[in-house]
Amino acid sequence: MINTVNLTRIFRTDEVETTALNKVDLEIRKGEFVAIMGPSGCGKSTLLNILGLLDSPTNGEFYFNSENVSGYNERQRSRLRKSNIGFVFQSFNLIDQLTVFDNVELPLTYLNYSNKERKSLVNEALKKMQITHRNKHYPNQLSGGQQQRVAVARAVVSKPSLILADEPTGNLDSTHGDEVMGLLKGLNDKGTTIIMVTHSQRDAEYSDRIIHLFDGQILSEKINKG
Repeated sequence: MINTVNLTRIFRTDEVETTALNKVDLEIRKGEFVAIMGPSGCGKSTLLNILGLLDSPTNGEFYFNSENVSGYNERQRSRLRKSNIGFVFQSFNLIDQLTVFDNVELPLTYLNYSNKERKSLVNEALKKMQITHRNKHYPNQLSGGQQQRVAVARAVVSKPSLILADEPTGNLDSTHGDEVMGLLKGLNDKGTTIIMVTHSQRDAEYSDRIIHLFDGQILSEKINKG
C-alpha cells in the first residue's frame, strides 16, 4: 500500500535548516498494523503527515497504492485523502458546536453521498463504536473515552483503506485507552490498514510491527507476530 524511497523532509528558515526525515525507506503492506515509536523530535509526526498526504517530501519518492504522489499539489493530495484515509488524533478534534452524529457525518459532506446514504453510514459507524446512544449529545457531554470513540467513528465512516492514528490514547486513562486500542485492533482484523504514532509500548504491542525512529531515520524494526 505504501512505499517510500529515500524519503527526506527538510524544514528551512532564513537562519536554520532542520532535517526532520533523512532518506527513509519504508514499506507498509495492505492490512498491516504498524506502530511508529521514538523520542520527541525524531520525525514521527512529520512522517505521519507525509503518509497522510498532509505534507510533501523535500526529496525522495512516496508511492501510495502504487501511485507516485511525491510531487502532488494540495488539490491532488486532498482528492486522495478524502477517499482513502481516516485520521484519529490525541486531542479528538471534535467540533463542540456539533452533535456526535453531526461530527461523524462531517467527512461525508465532502463526498458525493446522498442524505440517506450519509445517515446510514453514520449510524453504522456509531454502532460499530458502541456510541449510538450518545448520537444527540455534544462533545462536552462525553467522557474522554467516549469522545475518542466518536473520533474513531468519524475516521471510519467513509470506510477508508488506511487509518492514521497520532497518539490515540494520549489523553485517556489506561482503561479507556485499552478500549480504544481494542477498537482499532478490531478494525485492523477486518482489513483496515493502520499506522499509529505512539510513545506507549503498551499500545504498540497491539501492532504487527514496531518501527523505531531516531533523528529522522529508521533505527530498528520489531515484528510482533507472524
